[in-house]
Amino acid sequence: MPSVIEEPTVIENNPRAERARLAEANSGERPWRAWGPYLSERAWGTVREDYSEWGTAWDYFPHDHARSRAYRWNEDGMAGICDELQTFCFALGLWNGKDPIIKERMFGMGGDRGNHGEDVKEYWWYLDSTPTHSWMRWRYHYPQNEFPYSELDVENGRRGRTEPEYELVDTGVFDSDRYWMVEVDYAKASPTDMCIRIVAENRGPDPATLHVLPTLWFRNTWSWGLPGHEYVPVIRGKDRSLVAEHQSLGRLVLIGDGTPQSLCCDNETNAERLWGKPGRSQYSKDGINDHVVNGADTVNPAVVGTKGALHYLLAAAPGERVEIRLRLTLTDPEGTPAPAAPLDLAGGFDRVMTDRRADADAYFADVVGAGTPPEEAEIVRQAAAGLMWGKQFFHFDVRRWLAGDPASEPPPPGRRNGRNSAWWHMNCRDIISMPDPWEYPWYASWDLAFHCVTIARFDPEFAKEQLLLLLREWYMHPNGQIPAYEWAFGDVNPPVHAWAALRVFELDGGTDYDFLERVMHKLLLNFTWWVNRKDLRGNNLFEGGFLGLDNVGPFDRSAALPVAGVLEQSDGTAWMAMYALNLLDMSLQLAIHDPVYQDIAVKFFEHFAYIAGAAYYHDLWHDEDAFFYDVLRLDGGETVPLKVRSVVGLLPLAATTLVSSATLERLPELAKRIHWFLTKRPEYGDVVGSKRARGGEELRLLSMVGPDQLVRILERMLSPEEFLSDYGLRTLSRSHADHPFTVHLAGTDFTVGYEPGESTSGLFGGNSNWRGPIWFPVNFLLIEALRRFGSFFDADLQVEYPVGSGERHSLGDVADDLSRRLIAIFRSDADGRRPVFGDQELFQRDPAWHDLLPFYEYFHGDSGAGLGASHQTGWTALVVDLILQLRGGRTTSRNSDS
Repeated sequence: MPSVIEEPTVIENNPRAERARLAEANSGERPWRAWGPYLSERAWGTVREDYSEWGTAWDYFPHDHARSRAYRWNEDGMAGICDELQTFCFALGLWNGKDPIIKERMFGMGGDRGNHGEDVKEYWWYLDSTPTHSWMRWRYHYPQNEFPYSELDVENGRRGRTEPEYELVDTGVFDSDRYWMVEVDYAKASPTDMCIRIVAENRGPDPATLHVLPTLWFRNTWSWGLPGHEYVPVIRGKDRSLVAEHQSLGRLVLIGDGTPQSLCCDNETNAERLWGKPGRSQYSKDGINDHVVNGADTVNPAVVGTKGALHYLLAAAPGERVEIRLRLTLTDPEGTPAPAAPLDLAGGFDRVMTDRRADADAYFADVVGAGTPPEEAEIVRQAAAGLMWGKQFFHFDVRRWLAGDPASEPPPPGRRNGRNSAWWHMNCRDIISMPDPWEYPWYASWDLAFHCVTIARFDPEFAKEQLLLLLREWYMHPNGQIPAYEWAFGDVNPPVHAWAALRVFELDGGTDYDFLERVMHKLLLNFTWWVNRKDLRGNNLFEGGFLGLDNVGPFDRSAALPVAGVLEQSDGTAWMAMYALNLLDMSLQLAIHDPVYQDIAVKFFEHFAYIAGAAYYHDLWHDEDAFFYDVLRLDGGETVPLKVRSVVGLLPLAATTLVSSATLERLPELAKRIHWFLTKRPEYGDVVGSKRARGGEELRLLSMVGPDQLVRILERMLSPEEFLSDYGLRTLSRSHADHPFTVHLAGTDFTVGYEPGESTSGLFGGNSNWRGPIWFPVNFLLIEALRRFGSFFDADLQVEYPVGSGERHSLGDVADDLSRRLIAIFRSDADGRRPVFGDQELFQRDPAWHDLLPFYEYFHGDSGAGLGASHQTGWTALVVDLILQLRGGRTTSRNSDS
């Protein structure tokens, strides 16, 4: 059973304090990761909660149901935390006295109402988090006037794709600064003893009152009729505290300062409100809401239930700050000989808060180094916070979901052959890094790979666990496919797991060969799946389909083609060439310790050559245009090149690595095979034959793009008239603004035009736009590729940059400048404006908003303004790596000799 409250660990306030906690967590000595921000910002509108016939998740479980309906699979809340199994949850409730409901979760809308897809209509920020969550900060701006739920819904539903989204700030609700600035700070005294400080500041011109409801509840595991899961835990209000008892967790105590009122109800569905049927409890999930807002008798007068809140009513003059102190602690259950220690909300509380923040300051100062400008150091810190707060509890037993629960209505028969029915083996109950806690509150495999590269800067052990997790047998399909994301596990994401594993391995010091070996064994299955399933004609050209690039092409690549034939994809082929090189690099690392892996290295060397060569032999490379294109190969034998100059044609640059003569001397079997291959297969010399002397040894370049093709592609990629923006690389050539690409197939015209902002095409759906904006993941891969080419050619190859400037630079210098352009999205320019905010003057000019950074899904191709999901710190957190590489952080390389 849990022990009594531990005294705060005394560790000096230096970088070693947080690293010591990480070491204790990794060794199993103390579970510092046991509690964290694992509570999602949104559980309604998700696939897991959707039991409809047609998969209409947003309609089946809408926002209006969320306060009244018990979730089946996981919970949500604001500024929330929970344990690793989400047995308990803690989050913030707020009420300004005017809203129709307590603010318990963020509001937004799905693709049918948001005019550019799923979109949250609130403003909150993750300001801080250490890797062990020993220190966390969260901030929210809550309007003092009635929240305009209906106005936002109606106006966004009215607007079309050619109009901008209607945001909360557009409603005027923040005029005259009539809002509450609410901050929540968390500091751990021990792994299961959390000090919590809530500060509410009246930013408006008049005195105002605010109801604050710190809320503790148990996830509902007992209402579904599952044998062995009938146990119902209990929460009791007592004085200024809530005492929660759970048979497996023990006793949990939430205590607050001041004189709050304890309120309790049950985490049970209000079936009467939703469907006019009797429910399981008289005091249902929305009981506290109805009592506070309407004065209803909907809380248990005995102050007992499975959901409880401490109700504070704060009054503040203009500019006044009011503080609430709370402590949430796991203690011994009643009946044990040793009573729990008193919960200190005074001097001990202050000491924990001060020490944990000092630890965090020292830790991040050590990570960014002395050479990082303060503004960039703050970008790193807020990006890290978004990544850490993006770790979410994900629970989904697909077999149970398909069949339904014993105590629930049977799901429609069509589900047996509907969404994810082929993934019945999947059973998830883990903490996973999510792309975004609201717009994308589920994992996506290629997003997660990019997340892990940045996470490894802070917590390499967690990054390794994440990469291994999706390769485990309860995630990976028995046929070898890695699941994509919950809306369609069977969709095909780019195969970047091997690339990410190598990067994480290197960032972790390059010594965890057990990790690398475990990853490689599973990826051999996945590579074989790709070869068997996505190379229909066996010619080493890959179809792939969706590949995460959504509407980049003239038609939906995840759907049936408009004509009979096969779409052979330049990006699919490039991803597979890169995958083969990743596995080659991995096998070279392992072969140094186990010669058996030389055989695998030979296999992937040759497979890479075949794939790279096929791109030229089968017309993906268009020599006249100096670009790679997708090719539609019709059943009658005709080929139709889809001449869209997009990131699809740039990705072959990423299929590049270097092998040194030192490596080949250590691995003679591989050296002999390469010699044999180039002697007997001279036609592949362009992709595996380039050699140069560097530093007393010989380097061999393995690349899908030969030296001549490289220079010609870069003439397009580095041109401001095509891909080069002031803020990175666009995903579609700007030339398509004046010259859209159109192809006529089966009596229909399919067109792609340059759209630097929100897409006007609903081709793939939602905020899925690869028709011009800047996306961090592909920019990151292309910058990395330029660095590898730069390492090979050094100063011997210089290119005009930007094209048209007359200036020539090495590829390493070009990579540095591209990095600076991407970082500039978040930095204040000479006029004090951050491009990420676009033309929103409140964010540009008001100090209370200007330093709070949103990390968007993608960015306007011309202005750098943030677009799409507004909290997708996941892969946009790659800005951390760009900053640290430029400013002297630990350097990494994907080369086999790193």
